[in-house]
Amino acid sequence: MRVSSEFSKYATQYSSHNIIQNKVVEKLLSLVPHQPKNILDLGCGSGALCKNILWDYQYFTGIDFAHGMLELHPKSQKIASMYGDFNDEVFFENLLQKKYDYIFSASALQWANNLEFVFQKIQSLNIPIAFAIFSANTFKTLNETAGLQPLLKSVAEIDTLQKKYFDANFEVVNYKLAFDSTRDMFKYIKQSGVSGSRKVLDYKQTKKLMEEYPINYLEFEVVFITSR
Repeated sequence: MRVSSEFSKYATQYSSHNIIQNKVVEKLLSLVPHQPKNILDLGCGSGALCKNILWDYQYFTGIDFAHGMLELHPKSQKIASMYGDFNDEVFFENLLQKKYDYIFSASALQWANNLEFVFQKIQSLNIPIAFAIFSANTFKTLNETAGLQPLLKSVAEIDTLQKKYFDANFEVVNYKLAFDSTRDMFKYIKQSGVSGSRKVLDYKQTKKLMEEYPINYLEFEVVFITSR
């Protein structure tokens, strides 16, 4: 297992609030040893992975269960985006009817209802994989300061599951994103989607957390799982 770190400064000129997710996509693509032609993206969102693929592929299929995100996804004669839920067994049965060279998933599988079920179904397709999954130390200091339990699975839990189903490289990258103020930081959390729409603090508790938060950055922990 490799562990590395990156530090970034929050930039207000970014039109997107998905700064870390975009970095994750770039890292994930750098780990793929060749250029697959027929690509499946699970949890494609608004198309960050698709937009960052620079090679000439034959067909790209993006799957997501958020219709609003699918409306924003790039579309062309060789790009399709469609509704699908990787928590649904029927979804994987439908995938068996098509042929893909590679399955990607960037910043989505942490929201699986049952990650082992998803890994098992993906393994049964016998297709190379490249996954990036946010893990428990994402927002570590924020959770500790607020007295909250981590929302996501730990690195150890994810590693145990992936070893059960894949022969893969496993790397952990810790990202830090710095802000000019705690107000900017909490605005980012609200607008970026990285919290999974979790809202467990009321106004007074949130204000207290903003006043007591001890550092000027957020932590993100991401595991990268890629076929050998």
